[in-house]
Amino acid sequence: MSLAAFVDEAAIASGAAELRGAASTVAFDRVSVAYRGAVVLKPLTLEVAAGEILAMIGPSGSGKTTALRAVAGFVRPASGRIRIGGADVTDLPPYARGLAMVVQNYALFPHMRVFDNVAFGLHARRAPKALVEARVAEALSVVGMAPYVRRYPRELSGGQQQRVAIARALAVRPKVLLLDEPLSALDAQIRRSMVEEIARLHGELPDLTVLYVTHDQSEALTLADRIAILKDGALSAVGRTGDLYRRPPNRFSAEFLGRANLLSVVVESDADASGFVAVRAGDERLVVPGADDRVGATRLLCVRPQNLTLAPDGAHSNRLVGTLREIHWQGELTHLVAQVGDALLRVVATRLPTIPARGERLEMFFAPADASLIAEDADV
Repeated sequence: MSLAAFVDEAAIASGAAELRGAASTVAFDRVSVAYRGAVVLKPLTLEVAAGEILAMIGPSGSGKTTALRAVAGFVRPASGRIRIGGADVTDLPPYARGLAMVVQNYALFPHMRVFDNVAFGLHARRAPKALVEARVAEALSVVGMAPYVRRYPRELSGGQQQRVAIARALAVRPKVLLLDEPLSALDAQIRRSMVEEIARLHGELPDLTVLYVTHDQSEALTLADRIAILKDGALSAVGRTGDLYRRPPNRFSAEFLGRANLLSVVVESDADASGFVAVRAGDERLVVPGADDRVGATRLLCVRPQNLTLAPDGAHSNRLVGTLREIHWQGELTHLVAQVGDALLRVVATRLPTIPARGERLEMFFAPADASLIAEDADV
């Protein structure tokens, strides 16, 4: 039996009934995982609220899939406890946890039509025929696959097959849905379409809690209410998606979640009433948010490429001056790389009337609120 199908069956076994009636929170309480003595997930404490989408991202080997498999029950923690709906499920088998899982390779049965693939978990529970037909029809309607009910997987595109896999998971009415890089096997255009489908799906099922493991930062930014960033088996940062993007707490999260320009600066003033401080970058004095930064401290100034412009926007714009090193034209967008001191700063410009030449002096501007400060030694 495939992993996804097994979890679908697990989600409807008799032991899951009590969990499905409980709140759909998920909690890691100092959960660690080790394989043959090697620790792959360091003690992780993290809570997922009922009805939210939490994306777990990080480089290969960071522990994100291991954490997901621990929730599913396919990995036994070396220490710590896992709770779903407030109930300790650490010692429960997968079929008693009241959840469903979708993996990246669809995991559909090739000899079964769409209807039977979606109905598989319900049949395993010996659900009445009328209930099976109603649940299958509802799940396929939610993912937009009702017209394909009689087709075999080989007669579907990759995106359609993944929709069927999601429908199969939804048919068992889980409180928690685990998605393990479900779109990584799709091409870019289909992947974008599926991201929109998953966002729409969650809008229609607001009580469904989703843990979404992905290596694609744009998917996480588009879908997630909150993002957890893992590095080397440890939690590097967690926060609401917009906050984590605009105010990353450390260098790794700044660079991993979207590109970030990082420039060493020195704090020159205490914070004013609005929480802004003055910092110096070479010959330029800049104003940025920094309520907790002391005078004389060295910090990393973080500003996203799309927040740098080539013309000031108002009298309070900060200015940086550098030398243009690279130009990458992409239609309406032009990507520029300028050297400022020892740092290379990236600018994403739109509809430039003229393209500057390499080696030219380049002035770049950004609004004070579009920057943040990071302690240079802040990492995990």
